[in-house]
This record gives sequence, structure tokens and C-alpha cells, in this order.
Amino acid sequence: MGQLAFFSAETDDPVIDDLAGLLAGTGQSMLSKSGTRVSVVVDARWRAEAIVAEIRTTGLDADVAVSEEGSPLARTTVDHRLDDLHRAWSTGAVKTMPTGWVPTPRALRFWALASGRGDVDHYLLGLDPHCPDSHALLSTALMRAGIAPTLVGTRGQTPALRVAGRRRLERLAEYVGAPPSPSAVDQWPREQW
Repeated sequence: MGQLAFFSAETDDPVIDDLAGLLAGTGQSMLSKSGTRVSVVVDARWRAEAIVAEIRTTGLDADVAVSEEGSPLARTTVDHRLDDLHRAWSTGAVKTMPTGWVPTPRALRFWALASGRGDVDHYLLGLDPHCPDSHALLSTALMRAGIAPTLVGTRGQTPALRVAGRRRLERLAEYVGAPPSPSAVDQWPREQW
């Protein structure tokens, strides 16, 4: 095992606001009188299980379910402690990124768990195709964290932020920490693809 980064998901204490990493990708939040629920549909069960495990480190409860389309779904229980996160990431019924948001290492871990994937010699962090106005803002937010990405997939493909180059990939890998399971290794950030 390599040396831990000064700032990484493995050294930072988990906090509820780190779930913003799910909202940066394809995650959703819904506010009701009973509180807020954050959920994300993913493409593999290992992702849902790892997200639920990470959510539980923040003191919230969560479970794995199945979406209407039959895909794995990770979701929190309804909880008022998530209300501020929902309000920060919503304008009315539309998901928006808060001004000046900088992803923490744990938020980046959530983002990678939900929608990160290797692509030839790059790493992609998936974006919500239903929130195109947030894509450039999320690119800027990632730059604030010290990782300059390129926005890809804007013409009919799945949108994502592409991280390329040894130093950027190394920094992302340090931030997000070790893969959550052997199933995740092929889809986890590393120095080279």
C-alpha cells in the first residue's frame, strides 16, 4: 500500500456534506415534510453497496434497492439532516451546483463510486445529462480541487469530466483512496490506464 495523501478520503473525517459527490454526478435529492432522501442509480451492485457503506460512515442510514428500470440503487433513509444539502444543490425542482463548491476528497470518492470509470488512458467522472448547465461549473469545481479536467460527451454521448495525465490521475487516485472492493479495481482511478 502506498503512502496516504495529506488530504484524502482515507484521512478526512466523513461528513454529510460529502454526499454532494453523488449530486455532482447522477444522484438526486428529494425533500419532503419528513426530510430529504439522496439516491443514485448505478450500473453495478458493487457501486451501490460501496456507496451505502460510505453513507453509513457519516452517521446516516442507507440501503441498496432496485430502480424501476431494474438497476441497482443506493439511497439514504429520509432524514432532516440532509435538508441543507438538498437546498444547497437545488433551485426549485432543478438540481444545481452551489456557487463556489469545492469537492472534498470524500465527495470525490462518492462521485467515483457512483459514476467513475476508466477510458483508455483517462478517467471519467460521470455528469448528470439532465443538468447540462452544471457541467462547466463542475469542471471549474474540480479545478479548484487541483485537478483540471476536460468536459466530454456533450454531443449525444454520456457527459463526463475526463481526467488525463499522470499527475492529475495520481492526485485523483490519492484523493479518493483505495478501491472499495476487488470488483472496483478496473473502474477505480489510478496513475495510468
